[in-house]
Amino acid sequence: MRRTSALAVFLGLVFFAGEANGQSSLADYDYENLSFRGFALETGYIWPTKAVATNTLGLRVDLGYLGPGLRLIPGVAYWSSDMKEREVQRLERNINDLVDDPQEPIPDFTGVDLGTINYSDLILSMDAHFVWSIPLDLLTFAGGGMSLHIMDGDGEFIKRTFVEDLLDSVKPGFNLHGGLEYPLSDAFRVYGEGRYELMEDLRYFEARFGLQIMLTGPAAGEERTR
Repeated sequence: MRRTSALAVFLGLVFFAGEANGQSSLADYDYENLSFRGFALETGYIWPTKAVATNTLGLRVDLGYLGPGLRLIPGVAYWSSDMKEREVQRLERNINDLVDDPQEPIPDFTGVDLGTINYSDLILSMDAHFVWSIPLDLLTFAGGGMSLHIMDGDGEFIKRTFVEDLLDSVKPGFNLHGGLEYPLSDAFRVYGEGRYELMEDLRYFEARFGLQIMLTGPAAGEERTR
């Protein structure tokens, strides 16, 4: 149900972007319009459902506009944090249920202790920004994106065990995002962004801030007026 709602919001943004850009036709959108315009270093903070809130680091690339108002932004990001205690306890209970056979009790078995588990995520993403200019030289953007999450679980008590293998995985994800961008000059711009990431068994809200270095001039509609 959550994925269906997210897709509906994303398609709504596509429709609204088309309306805002003068009923642009599909012929206006072509990969030949894309070019490497710049890159940005960014930092943020996330609140994952399974891990303790923590900082993020990332890099994004500006590929320019696929068509009127539609900008493509691939990126990579990383975060690492301790798994929440309740999640560790849930794993311990599940393992205890597998090991503790009432028909054949294990002598002196007091339950599984997994200790502290570190959880990390390397994210490869491709975002689509629908961009509009607003007063005060600000650009606002909103959209969605697809991502690939390379998850890694680690801990002193789970090294080289099936628990570590279970936590190490590669999972697809989907995000919704929106933000504001301000050109300090033709060469530099700053931005802030909020995004919500959805995966099969992990979700989180993230606040990001970045500084982008532009290697080309501004596109039409991005120019400073002051």
